[in-house]
Amino acid sequence: MKRVVMGEWSIEPATVESLPDILEIEEACFSAPWTRKMLQAELSGNPFAHFLLAKQLPQGESGSVSLVGYLCFWVVFEEVRLMNLAVVESMRHKGIARALVMQALETGLAQGAVKALLEVRASNQAAHGLYRSLGFCNVTTRPNYYTNPIEDALLMELNPIVPKTGRFTHEFGRGGEGIRSLQ
Repeated sequence: MKRVVMGEWSIEPATVESLPDILEIEEACFSAPWTRKMLQAELSGNPFAHFLLAKQLPQGESGSVSLVGYLCFWVVFEEVRLMNLAVVESMRHKGIARALVMQALETGLAQGAVKALLEVRASNQAAHGLYRSLGFCNVTTRPNYYTNPIEDALLMELNPIVPKTGRFTHEFGRGGEGIRSLQ
């Protein structure tokens, strides 16, 4: 996957050097975060794993690039498995999570995947809305799946990996509009 630039931010593959920044976002976003060892195993030891980074591009001459989100996903045979998605709180509702998921789905399609699965906390209404808007449907509930706090997970599936209109687009806007994934 190549780097994709979208206005004020970009999406690109992660490297092992990205681990400290990924860990920082992981710990800020989750009550039961993955450990450094777990993240490193996914980054460098799992042949099915992919990491995508969302980076805010420099603003002005003195600005620096900063990591604002990431997605870990697996492509295993005919399936994309969305494992972990995090966006820093100040950058939410700008289309970053949607763009990361869309790029993961496109990567999966290119590798022969036909469906996508994920688990999400039952209480995470923002994530439910995002995934439903992309065409994911609830499959079942996994009782007591999450810890800290103990909570059910919803298993959601997109089958087949085709947006409601049958094609992906990459149109990015401003003002909180973010990516418009479906035409």
